[in-house]
Amino acid sequence: MTITATGLSDLGTKRDSNQDSLTWRVSADGQRALGVVADGMGGYEGGEIASRITVEALVETLQELLENSALEADSLRAHIQQGIDLASRRIDDARKGQEKLSKMGTTVVLAWLQEDTAWIAHLGDSRAYLFRHGELSQQTRDDTVAQNMVDDGSIKPEEVPRVPFRNVLTRALGSSTDSAATITSVKLVPGDHLILCSDGLTDALSDNQWPAIIGQEKDLESQARALIDASLRNQAADNVSLILLQFDQPRSM
Repeated sequence: MTITATGLSDLGTKRDSNQDSLTWRVSADGQRALGVVADGMGGYEGGEIASRITVEALVETLQELLENSALEADSLRAHIQQGIDLASRRIDDARKGQEKLSKMGTTVVLAWLQEDTAWIAHLGDSRAYLFRHGELSQQTRDDTVAQNMVDDGSIKPEEVPRVPFRNVLTRALGSSTDSAATITSVKLVPGDHLILCSDGLTDALSDNQWPAIIGQEKDLESQARALIDASLRNQAADNVSLILLQFDQPRSM
């Protein structure tokens, strides 16, 4: 199997700055990959700093492992959490004595692909989706007040877009004491796509529209561009960022 990846980020139609950060890495042999999307908050400067710190800390912790053989599950989970903890500490350090950064924080969603498995970690409401055989399935649970209300039956899932405080987070790096990432795994089959995205995409473009948009494009770059463009046509109010990772058979020589 081999992995390919791409990513894009856009200001959206309302923002003056981009507080999202993202990166992706694929091993030289195409057998392992890392993708990270972070959506900063806490003002123009604070959000940019928090999301950038998080991406840099995760790359610093995990990038060298890409060129190693596949990691055992427990070791991989530990390394991912170490990167999250490092990011949390650095955000706290950057905030000290800086009143303008007092409210900064960030969501984060990460995917690590190796062999036939994707490991997904997240805090906040940036999401991971699996796209398989034309069908899309969400792989993360939003850490939001609105999602808690769905879970306890206070509101129905279809009511979430109408809840005024739907984006209020219950967990995020730098703005909550709990920095333990939710880490899950999913088995992959050839042709699978993983999509990591900030809520700028999901708020602007209903995920039930994504399969048709993706299906009209033949390559990853065009698929990513088509999703971004569709969100902009819908007047995306927030920054829009996404990473696409494809798991597939290697091409014949």
